[in-house]
Amino acid sequence: MKDVATRDRNGTPSIDSVSLAIIEQLQEDGRRPYAAIGKAVGLSEAAVRQRVQKLLDQGVMQIVAVTDPLTVGLRRQAMVGINVEGDLDPVADALTTMEEVEYVVMTAGSFDLIIEIVCEDDDHLLEMINKRIRTLPGVRSTESFVYLKLRKQTYTWGTR
Repeated sequence: MKDVATRDRNGTPSIDSVSLAIIEQLQEDGRRPYAAIGKAVGLSEAAVRQRVQKLLDQGVMQIVAVTDPLTVGLRRQAMVGINVEGDLDPVADALTTMEEVEYVVMTAGSFDLIIEIVCEDDDHLLEMINKRIRTLPGVRSTESFVYLKLRKQTYTWGTR
């Protein structure tokens, strides 16, 4: 089977409409049976299984369980904007090793990096920011945006 995601000259994946439809089905329910997906997109169960495996192998998508942090004892989430002196890579690399850091984004604008942190409570968040992030070599300043209430969280980008 050929690659389900071709790449343009910049290496950006270009996914055909059938693969996008499969991804959309899995975004609605990651446990949806391949036979049901096949019926919805016009393929056999085996063809869906092959395409899903290719999408996984090519790094186009992941199938994961997403938890509600509150239900697993993680009551404090925050976005943290970070300004860095010098090279961003060492700071970004250090942040990616921290279990509490959910994602690290290099940005243009007011901050050099933006991260999301998920912590047990305010004390844990303070320890993360004060003792672990601000002490990293190259970190010049941080600004925290504590989540009070999450109103929307989806994982449907790329298909709509």
